[in-house]
Amino acid sequence: MQEIEAIISKDGFWDNPDDTTSIFKERTSISSKLDTFNAVSCELEECELLLDLAIEESDSETTEEVSQQLTQLDARIAKLSFDLMLDGDDDGNNAIISINAGAGGTEAQDWAEMLFRMYSRWVERKGFKSEIIDFQPGDEAGIKSTTFTASGQYAYGYLKSEKGVHRLVRISPFNANGKRHTSFASVFVYPELDNQIVVDVDENDLRIDVYRASGAGGQHVNKTSSAVRITHQPTGIVVQCQQEKSQHRNKEMAMKVLKSRLYQHEKQKQDEKWQEMHNAKDDIAWGSQIRSYVLHPYQMAKDHRINLEIGNVNSVLDGAIDPFIEGVLLSHKS
Repeated sequence: MQEIEAIISKDGFWDNPDDTTSIFKERTSISSKLDTFNAVSCELEECELLLDLAIEESDSETTEEVSQQLTQLDARIAKLSFDLMLDGDDDGNNAIISINAGAGGTEAQDWAEMLFRMYSRWVERKGFKSEIIDFQPGDEAGIKSTTFTASGQYAYGYLKSEKGVHRLVRISPFNANGKRHTSFASVFVYPELDNQIVVDVDENDLRIDVYRASGAGGQHVNKTSSAVRITHQPTGIVVQCQQEKSQHRNKEMAMKVLKSRLYQHEKQKQDEKWQEMHNAKDDIAWGSQIRSYVLHPYQMAKDHRINLEIGNVNSVLDGAIDPFIEGVLLSHKS
């Protein structure tokens, strides 16, 4: 913290606005962690004093009160420890999440929608905000794909561990014979770039198509070509947005996603492990899953990377995925 303050006090610090923004962001993050640490330390000292007095006076009521306070402090300390572990370059950023149904038609599309609900509920549980960028409804039910943002402190740091193929095993609600069915969907997570980070995009490398949006959305959906699809031809990256009525707004949001994906694309070149996962994105099938969700013949959610099983799969599908997220991230740090 002292080093940051020394940089701010130097002559010429204000000459480069981009540098000042990033430094102030870092100072804010560090200050927040220090404030939390100091507050927890003070409360621990108070609990220690209260406990000593309660023992001397044989005050069971106060002892119970201190016990409850310590339980709450333990949870805050655990969260602070976990936040301190999220020290990657982009961990503090918002996240952009893409979910794509695998092969299997309606079954896979319904599963993709279930995953979308799971992550939406997780976002709500965290007190984060989300915004849909693109939403492609399924032919009969569910969704073919969706891209949305999760905005909140360390959103990308948490969700980056969710990249991969997710498998569902259940009795098919779309099969009159009640047969067991296995469905797959892929999840990809990218960091949302801060405004001061510049990604140079050559307009000559882009192919921009406009078309009429599909699905619900009012009269403009069928009458105007407001949806935008941008293809970055050197990399083959394609992004699209159709949620806004304005073509200009859709293009703006699609460019935002494209820049984030191009930035991540460059980082992947230096990360062989991530690159292997990225290259396997078309293999949304058996054997490549990171996690399985079983609804029949028994109920269980299992993360295959850390061999963690949770019996209450309905709770997991309702957004209670923190044990998996924390387990995977901690395993990478060990």
